Amino acid sequence: MSAREPGPFPTHAQTVAEIAANLAAVRARIDAAAARAGRDGAGIRLLPVTKTVTEPRLRAAWEAGVTQMGENKVQEALGKARAMADLAIHWAVIGHLQTNKAKDVAAFAHEFQALDSLRVAEALDRRLQAAGRGLDVYVQVNSSGEDTKFGLVPEAVPAFLAALPAYSSLRVRGLMTLAAHTEDRERVIDCFRLMRDLRDAGLQAGTVGDGELSMGMSGDFELAVEHGSTCVRVGQAVFGRRPTPDSMYWPGRRDGN
Repeated sequence: MSAREPGPFPTHAQTVAEIAANLAAVRARIDAAAARAGRDGAGIRLLPVTKTVTEPRLRAAWEAGVTQMGENKVQEALGKARAMADLAIHWAVIGHLQTNKAKDVAAFAHEFQALDSLRVAEALDRRLQAAGRGLDVYVQVNSSGEDTKFGLVPEAVPAFLAALPAYSSLRVRGLMTLAAHTEDRERVIDCFRLMRDLRDAGLQAGTVGDGELSMGMSGDFELAVEHGSTCVRVGQAVFGRRPTPDSMYWPGRRDGN
């Protein structure tokens, strides 16, 4: 059985009704996966990932009930946050951050799910202190060992968590990972089990906040829920397959949206 069996992603969702239907379908899959694991699906957060999704579609998503949006790139997130400042959106930055972008994240984001450097922690804390703000953070772990992924090696997590109280504006909520990109179901499960073990150790040490686990995306979120995820980051299963540059739906094309 494949680790990634989402079936074909839905068509390019543009209307409130289309997005609402996709959200309901994803939510039903979360609830079913939770039930298989003896969990309550109501306690699992669905964070829609809005990468490449244009403002009109995001406004439709808001009308469909989306109040939290996750973005990989800081500049794209900042532009959207400014353009939709009239909506009370909870913005989550979920991609790798360089220190020179810390000031932007500190200015608008409500959470940051990819903390894996004390240099970034220091830069964020300094900017947040100046702004009088706090920020929820998740520590990113490279659970798969793949060179293409960011995140701490698992062995470094306990010491990293223990160092974070020095940055008082950062509120540690839990851990985040991207599982191995593979059809090998057991390898993906191993990533999720590793994260759960790291979380449990952090809870025992009192260093991982509420012990949230952000893991699972469009291709593997059901498996993540079955193995302890409390937040799934889902984009294409909500908004449809992301466009390519030659697509009519690529952002900026006048014949698209």
